Amino acid sequence: MFEKYIKYLKFMKLLKDEETISANNAQAVKPNYAISKNIDDNLKNLKSIFFNSDDIKFRELRISDRNNSKAFICYIEAMENKLLIDQTIVKALMLHVPAAADSESSACTDLVTLIKERVSNASSVSETTEMDKVLEEIVYGSCILFIDGYDRVLFFGKADYKTRSIEEPSTEAHVRGPREGFVEDIFINTTMLRRKIKNPNLVFESLKLGNQTSTKIRVAYIKGIANESIVDEVKRRLNSIQTDSILESGYIEQLIEDHPLSPFPTIGNSERPDKVAAKLLEGRVAIFCDGTPFVLTVPFLFIENIQVGEDYYSRPFMVFVLRLLRVISLNATILTPALYIALTTYHPDMLPSLLLITTAASREGIPFPSIIETLIMITAFELLRESGVRLPKQQGQALSIVGVLIIGEAAVRAGIIGATMIIIGAFTGITGFIVSPLTDSILIFRFFLIFLSGIFGFYGIVLGLIVMLAHTCSLNSFGVPYMSPIAPTIWSDLKDTFVRLPLWLLNLRPKSITPQYLRRRNLPKLDYTSKDKEGEDN
Repeated sequence: MFEKYIKYLKFMKLLKDEETISANNAQAVKPNYAISKNIDDNLKNLKSIFFNSDDIKFRELRISDRNNSKAFICYIEAMENKLLIDQTIVKALMLHVPAAADSESSACTDLVTLIKERVSNASSVSETTEMDKVLEEIVYGSCILFIDGYDRVLFFGKADYKTRSIEEPSTEAHVRGPREGFVEDIFINTTMLRRKIKNPNLVFESLKLGNQTSTKIRVAYIKGIANESIVDEVKRRLNSIQTDSILESGYIEQLIEDHPLSPFPTIGNSERPDKVAAKLLEGRVAIFCDGTPFVLTVPFLFIENIQVGEDYYSRPFMVFVLRLLRVISLNATILTPALYIALTTYHPDMLPSLLLITTAASREGIPFPSIIETLIMITAFELLRESGVRLPKQQGQALSIVGVLIIGEAAVRAGIIGATMIIIGAFTGITGFIVSPLTDSILIFRFFLIFLSGIFGFYGIVLGLIVMLAHTCSLNSFGVPYMSPIAPTIWSDLKDTFVRLPLWLLNLRPKSITPQYLRRRNLPKLDYTSKDKEGEDN
C-alpha cells in the first residue's frame, strides 16, 4: 500500500512538473507585450510575436493630418479581402482624414476617434487597448490599424476566406425536404439557423475552446422553451474543458458526454439546419463548432436513433411503417448472427426439419464451427465496408461489388464459409446501414452476443439482451433518462416514438426535456418592454 502511495506522489509530481514546463513554454512563445504609443515599437513587437511569418502582412503609410502622423495596418494575407482593405481602409485614411481633421467640428477630437466615427466606412469598427485582443483579432482575420502617438488600436471587419458552398449533406440525404446542409463556417451555420427560426428568443452565446486553436464555439437555444438547468449545465461543461485543440465537434462530444465509456451515443449530431431547428423548438440545446458542419444537440435520447427529419414531412401512415422497419432492422442486425450460432450449435431441434436439412447441407465440408464461420464473415464484411469508405468514391463502389460477389462466391466454393452464412452476413450488413447513428453500438453488441451465444446458446443471447437493456436504462443525457419516454414511461411523449401521430395531435413538447411551456401552440410571448416581466416569464 505504501509503495502505491509513493508511486502516486511521483506521478503527481511529474504532472506538476509538466504543467510548469508547459506554462514556461507558453510564456516563452507569447511574451507579455503592451501597446506602445511609439509606432515603431508596436511594429517591432508584432513582427517578433509572429516570428516574421510570411503570411502576416504589414502596410506602412502616412496619414496627412496636421502632424503628418505615421500609421500601419496588419492582417493575414489569405484571410482578408484586398479590395476591401484598399478601398475601405487605406483610401479612406489617406484621402478623407485630412478633410475631416481640418474641419471645425473635429478640432477637439483625437485621431483614433475621428477615424472611427467619421472617416471609416467599414461596417464593423472596434477599438481596444490590449495587445492580447489585438493578437486575437489578427488570427481571426481582422485588419488592425496602429497610429503613431496612440496606445489605442482600431480593427476592421472579419475574415473573408473561401468556404465550401452550401449543398445537401451526403450523410443525411432525404427524398423530401430541404436540400441544404451546414458548412465549415460557424457564421454561415448560425445564419442558416436564423433563417429557419425567425425569432428574437433564439439566443447564441459564444466562447472559445483550445489553448492553441482558440476555436469559436456557439451555444444556441430558444429562450423560454429550453430548460434553463440544461443550458447552464451545457455552458458549465464547455467552460470546464482544458485542452490544446478543438478541431471538430467530436472533440467536444467526447469531453462533455455523460458516459464516455458507453457504446451508445448520448449526444446527437446533424448536418441539417431543419433537423437542428426542430430539436431547438422541442427545448434542446445546440452546440456549433467552427471548422465542422456537424452540430451537436443535447439532450439526446435513444428513440432519436430511429427518427429522421423526413418523418415529419410525410404522412403518418408511411412513417409508422418506416419506423417499424427501422426497429426490425435494429434487432435483426444485432440478433441474427447470434441466433444462427445458437440454432446450429445448441438448438438444432428448434428448426423445421426441411430447414435443418438445408442448413446442414450448406455447412457440409466447412472445417470451422459456426462461431468461427460467423466471426470470419462479419469481420470480412466490416473490412470491406471500412475500405469502401476510405477509398475514393469510384474505387470504393468497385471494391464493394467485388467483395460481395466475387469474394463471397469464392469463399463458398472453397468450403470456408457456408452459403447460409453469406446470406446472413449480407442481410445484417444491409439492416445495419438503416440505423446509421447506432453503427458503432451495433458492431460492439453484435460481437458481444456472438460470443455469448457461442458459449451458452439461447441463454447467452437472453443474458446479453438483459445486460444491454439494463445498460441503456442506466444512461442519462444531461440529466434526462436516455430511454425516456419509454423508461420511465411518459404517456404524453409516446405520440412520437415508434409511431408518429398526425401533426395536429402533436400539440405538446417532450415533457422529459422541457417541463415548462409544453404546449406547442399559444406559447406566451416575452415582454421586451420590461426586464422584470421578462424575468418572470422565463
